[in-house]
Amino acid sequence: MSTDTTAAAGGGRAQTVVVTGASAGLGYHAAEQLAAAGHRVVLATRNPERADAAERSIRQHVPDATLEHLHVDLADLDSVRAAAADLQDRGPVDVLLNNAGVVGSRTERFTAQGVELQVGTNHVGHFAFTGLLLPMLERSGGRVVHLGSIAHRWASLDRRDPLRVGHYSGYRQYGRSKLAVMLFGFELAERLADAGSAVSSVVAHPGLAFDALGAQRPLVTPARDEPAWMRPGERAVAQGKDAGALPLVHAAVGADVRSGEYWGPGGPLQLRGSAAIVRAEPRAHDRTVAARLWLASEQASGVAFALDAFA
Repeated sequence: MSTDTTAAAGGGRAQTVVVTGASAGLGYHAAEQLAAAGHRVVLATRNPERADAAERSIRQHVPDATLEHLHVDLADLDSVRAAAADLQDRGPVDVLLNNAGVVGSRTERFTAQGVELQVGTNHVGHFAFTGLLLPMLERSGGRVVHLGSIAHRWASLDRRDPLRVGHYSGYRQYGRSKLAVMLFGFELAERLADAGSAVSSVVAHPGLAFDALGAQRPLVTPARDEPAWMRPGERAVAQGKDAGALPLVHAAVGADVRSGEYWGPGGPLQLRGSAAIVRAEPRAHDRTVAARLWLASEQASGVAFALDAFA
């Protein structure tokens, strides 16, 4: 699959894009592609050493990349607040790409504030970060991109208490976290439009993406023990994380992207293929659940969105 970053970035003026989780996987490849297209990229990461490695890797492929670092631990709301305050002193932000996440923790773990780790990191931390940065994004007429997943197809949230865990299963909870992310992303688009805001909210997903199927980046990509003979079968249904990042990058800076859209691979079952507008399950658009999730997320994060200021 082509990874034409110019096409992915949609052309146009250079923008400042904050990418959470930019030191590995999809976040890394999105950051590299955005830098290659001439955008200023803020690598928002938890681990400074891994952020340094990601920067060195990007510069190997994009020598003139414009890069900055931002420390943020999305599992600690104090860190989220500090990161948002740090960005206030750095100039405009055009795009927030909420990519970072925890995938399939085997045992139930918790954020610094006591929320289950996957929902707390993947959704609540990004909910808070988005709310805190919203005034900056409003000034630039910016965009928020939320990283969804095909895992939302098999997930559901408690309609009365959307953050409730119940019986813990790592993979079930991951699906719940991604459904929460998507509910938030689509609901934010509705509320921004109602408030007359210039900010857009878009959801995107990478399909089925594996490191071993894409361009190798030894400084940031973990080695896989999987035999090479297995990869042709994987390529029939999956793609590399560099290709998986293309819908995220297009959603972030594509000129044809509109608020409330869902972008992903356009191939069979949305598992691989070129970036396209795709369909989410109806449960991701349930505004009753989204409203309850929004309230629960405000209570869990202590962050309220100042949407009335845009009216």
